[in-house]
Amino acid sequence: MSVTPENLAHRLAGLDTNDVPPARSHSPSAPASPTSATARRGSVLDNGTNIGSALGRKSSTGGSKPSISMTNTDGERRGSSGSGRVSRRGSNIVMTPGGAQAVYHHRTNDDIELPHAEKKTIADHLRKYESLLTLTPQRMRMIVHSFEETLDLGLQKDGQIVPMIPTFVFGWPTGKEIGEYLALDLGGTNLRVCLVTLQGHGKFEVTQTKYRLTEEQKQDEGQKLLDFCAECLDSFIRDTLGRTEADGILPLGFTFSYPCSQDRIDHGVLIRWTKGFGAPNIEGRDVAAMFMESLKKYAVPAELTALINDTTGTLVASNYVDPHTKIAVIFGTGCNAAYMETAGSIPKMSSIGLPKEQGMAINCEWGAFDSFDHQHLPRTKYDIIIDESSNKPGEQSFEKMIAGLYLGEIFRLIICELIDAGDLFLGQNTYKLEKAYAFDTAFFDVTDELLTVIGVFTHFFGVETTLEERQFFRKLAVLIGTRSARLSACGIAAIVSKKGYLDEGCAVGADGSLYNKYPNFANRVHTALVDIFGEKGKNIVTHHAEDGSGVGSAIIAAMTKARKDAGFFVEY
Repeated sequence: MSVTPENLAHRLAGLDTNDVPPARSHSPSAPASPTSATARRGSVLDNGTNIGSALGRKSSTGGSKPSISMTNTDGERRGSSGSGRVSRRGSNIVMTPGGAQAVYHHRTNDDIELPHAEKKTIADHLRKYESLLTLTPQRMRMIVHSFEETLDLGLQKDGQIVPMIPTFVFGWPTGKEIGEYLALDLGGTNLRVCLVTLQGHGKFEVTQTKYRLTEEQKQDEGQKLLDFCAECLDSFIRDTLGRTEADGILPLGFTFSYPCSQDRIDHGVLIRWTKGFGAPNIEGRDVAAMFMESLKKYAVPAELTALINDTTGTLVASNYVDPHTKIAVIFGTGCNAAYMETAGSIPKMSSIGLPKEQGMAINCEWGAFDSFDHQHLPRTKYDIIIDESSNKPGEQSFEKMIAGLYLGEIFRLIICELIDAGDLFLGQNTYKLEKAYAFDTAFFDVTDELLTVIGVFTHFFGVETTLEERQFFRKLAVLIGTRSARLSACGIAAIVSKKGYLDEGCAVGADGSLYNKYPNFANRVHTALVDIFGEKGKNIVTHHAEDGSGVGSAIIAAMTKARKDAGFFVEY
């Protein structure tokens, strides 16, 4: 049959276009006919096709018609018209309208089961995330070394990534602090007012009242916010405690846990608001001086003695109860640490003229470790997504990998990746899971119970889960939480190494929702410390910290009053 454009198109119709090599022009020496002797000897065309293969082979019955070839999955060849072996694919050569030869192939082994790529199992995915999220002891030791260098740099000069802020809390409490002190804690949700009665020997009593902050107050004019704090304090003193001016003026410790630069204990210039606050006309101003104006305005019988950070308060309160406590850490929505340094190791404070062995509490603000350059922490693509979509890209790198605000989002991003790949929740509506920060880290509190996992996904996200998926979610939550705990241990280990606490050992006062509520978080921190230091790591033990923003604030007020009454660096 002659070949025309029409019957060529008909013969090629329905073929896999990937099987049809492009037509090419050939030199005059190319075989003019598929039945030439050269073709029968198996010559190769310019396009690399063996013409002998294209023609097929004669069947054992001696027929001259080329056989249709089929190849089974084991590579055994068989002919459709006999037992002779044939090519892997049925092939033929045709002439194009332009006179060039083209080879086309047609598969005829539809009845043969071919191997295919198998879909990844949940176990395969788990191995992948184990590789991404697991920190080896060697990697942790490298992080500790870099962390320690960063802490030293922050003590040498101002303006460093980890600022290492001197708090003007001079040394440890004696444990003999006694008396009544007020404490005011401006938190992200509530304003807490306390009367702390220090009884010495690590004992105390607390009377407190909380006042709810509205979103309007958080955004209202800055002086109005501080006026509200003064009014609540006055109400607490007069109505709750039943005190008047005749009963005397009480010293007050004000816990103001927002970034401030301090030149003395009763001074603090607000650098920027965090935790959802946005009150204008207060950033860049001395919060302590503004609050003193509010106290005077409402004739509150209290005297502001100290403006402190909650982490510093936690350090002092924990040491007051247990003098073996040398470090305090907060692992909650954010993260931070404080410890006691000697003045001689703080070059940027040398102008003050403190004795070299004088203790000075340092508020590390270590959540900023490895910000901007990102040279030390093993960030995954999920960490990078969280960072780049945050309101402060590049900043707070350490905090974004370990703090409670972000762990649920890491979990959600991984789940969404598996949904997009078609490995989870097929045929289900997953739009609730696709909202950023929809998966609260608080859900991790219950992942040990598979039945509760069902409730979380069904109630909050409207999706059904299989047993295998629930087991995967539990293991994934453990991986994310364990990485957080091991990175947290790196920060603790850096301070331990810097201060030489390893041999003698020390206690670490720890607070925050992540430490207190996340299953096995403390145990994983302890395991990581052993991985970093070996058996000596068991000398470093974390424990639940005392109330830093209440009791710690009151103790610091007592220490400050005693120091100034004794004439020791009264200007600070």
